[in-house]
Amino acid sequence: MRVRLAKHDDDEAIRHIYNLEVTGSTVTFDLVPRDADEQRRWLDEHSGAHPAVVAEDAGAVVGFGSLSPYRSRPAYSTTVEDSVYVHPDWRGRGVGQAVLEELLRLAQSHGFHAVMARIVGGHEASIGLHRSCGFDVVGVEREVGRKFGRWLDVVLMQRLIG
Repeated sequence: MRVRLAKHDDDEAIRHIYNLEVTGSTVTFDLVPRDADEQRRWLDEHSGAHPAVVAEDAGAVVGFGSLSPYRSRPAYSTTVEDSVYVHPDWRGRGVGQAVLEELLRLAQSHGFHAVMARIVGGHEASIGLHRSCGFDVVGVEREVGRKFGRWLDVVLMQRLIG
């Protein structure tokens, strides 16, 4: 398995993995699956200092992740938020860790100071992944999302890198 910067040839594989989570889980608060145009725009927005990466095995994309601006106000410019998604067939094989470690490396190389993770409450796999990569829980946002008829908390985790 290798992790590399995402390119438009990966759009459909990324979209497939993401839309599985949109329609079948609470790990993303999106409610409507992405279409091909939205996916292309998403990847266009994730380049430069806020890149997207993919994990691939034998040429197949098995996971992806990205860095995004944390907030729009200028004082937050040294902080980013990470996102990591792994195809269900590849969970538990180190894909998420490889993706997150590459995102942390890229964040540091771009001069960011803090990386934030916003994880739906109860998603112990993602919380554990982030803990294993040096993140600490810094707060919980109570019932800030609603999906599948349920109120959802968000666990806020942070790692300082620079």
